[in-house]
Amino acid sequence: MAESVRSETGTTGQPSLKRVMGPGLLLLFIVGDILGTGIYALTGQVAAQVGGVVWLPFLVAFLVALVTAFSYLELVTKYPQAAGAALYTHKAFGIHFVTFLVAFTVMSSGITSASTAARAFSANAAEVFGLGISDGIGITLIGLAFMGLVALVNHRGVGESVKANVVLTCVELTGLLIVIGVGLWALGVGEGDFSRVTEIETGDRSLIGGVIAATGLAFFAMVGFEDSVNMAEECHEPRRIFPKVLLIGLLATGLIYVLVSVSAIALVPADALSEGDTPLLQVVEAGAPGFPLGLFGVITMFAVANSALINMLMASRLVYGMSNQGVLPPLLGKVHPTRRTPTTAILFTTALAFGLITFVGAVPALGGTTALLLLGVFTVVNVAVLVLRKDEVDGEHFRTPTVLPVVGALACGFLATPWAGRPSEQYRIAGILLGIGVLLWVVTVLVQRRTGQPAPPLDPDRFTKGGPVN
Repeated sequence: MAESVRSETGTTGQPSLKRVMGPGLLLLFIVGDILGTGIYALTGQVAAQVGGVVWLPFLVAFLVALVTAFSYLELVTKYPQAAGAALYTHKAFGIHFVTFLVAFTVMSSGITSASTAARAFSANAAEVFGLGISDGIGITLIGLAFMGLVALVNHRGVGESVKANVVLTCVELTGLLIVIGVGLWALGVGEGDFSRVTEIETGDRSLIGGVIAATGLAFFAMVGFEDSVNMAEECHEPRRIFPKVLLIGLLATGLIYVLVSVSAIALVPADALSEGDTPLLQVVEAGAPGFPLGLFGVITMFAVANSALINMLMASRLVYGMSNQGVLPPLLGKVHPTRRTPTTAILFTTALAFGLITFVGAVPALGGTTALLLLGVFTVVNVAVLVLRKDEVDGEHFRTPTVLPVVGALACGFLATPWAGRPSEQYRIAGILLGIGVLLWVVTVLVQRRTGQPAPPLDPDRFTKGGPVN
């Protein structure tokens, strides 16, 4: 009972957040987190890196994510009221600044992911409505208007946002099943060229180098599985329902991604698939010319809208929690008195997204930056599992084989380095975002010292859970 019922008021006197998620909503939340912008917008960019074996980077990315998911399984069952990566980092290393930096990195990756979704939404809207624009100020303005709408939905509250997520998840899943269905139909009637799924085209890179570089981008399609931990404060009985729901959601989405990428490359050659920001629209057009392409374009728009909605919801809640813990300015912890949503945190995260949409824009740059940030966090989490083995707790909990977090730490760490073929632009974007966070942290500390009002003892379990999705 204690796990499923909370006071209406938090420890700071602010209204608390609502528990609204059971197993069904949580499964849809995870599936909706993972499915989305990554596969809808980046399939063509991955194909440009490796050619016909476009399915291989998605498979490798899935395996790396699965290894890390087992680390999360051990930690969340060991610490059932966990706040995700921030808490695990704090328990393992006990350094306040490192804890804050991990939390802000998670928040930043959510914003870059939402900005990627806004760009993909704009490109598909321009295509569906025949606006005759493919880049420039027109796409940017659509993206900004879309992000403003997301902020309004977010402000209405998590209950409304999760309900919207249920609808949008069903829509985006339908779109991917259409692509798979078109591929199966083409196979059955002898259309398409399924021999392309074994063709390799990595340019100047070796096969391994090309696959590694493409995996660094494709990993963006796998983000989101850890959000079931980060949503614990708004989820009923997270300790009981988390492991089974997480693995079911992750395995299902991994299978869907491989099938979608196989269908895509069988119907559209890699060089054509890599053109533009609407690759799956090309696939449906090639495999089922009679299918109403406008309808599929709308489905794609809903799919990426779902990614943006959940990302901004999570990012704002995490900023709210860090403010309440005294590591960000108190202003960012203000809650609307009737909606019980973190108003100023929503404004702050939306402003950052506006900046990314305006000054970066490109889907590969934003998606790759999301993967870069999250790979850094996953490296820390995999190391934390090993460090925390010395911390005994009462009760049984899941224990992952030691080799998995070792492999996970090495794989995630390597994929986050320039040796994995990652463009320097992604490091610049990540550096600017983290620099903003460090600046706010320094200002908060200086103000606390000057006013003689030190922050309360740091408890990352009170960070109100957030994380990136694609």
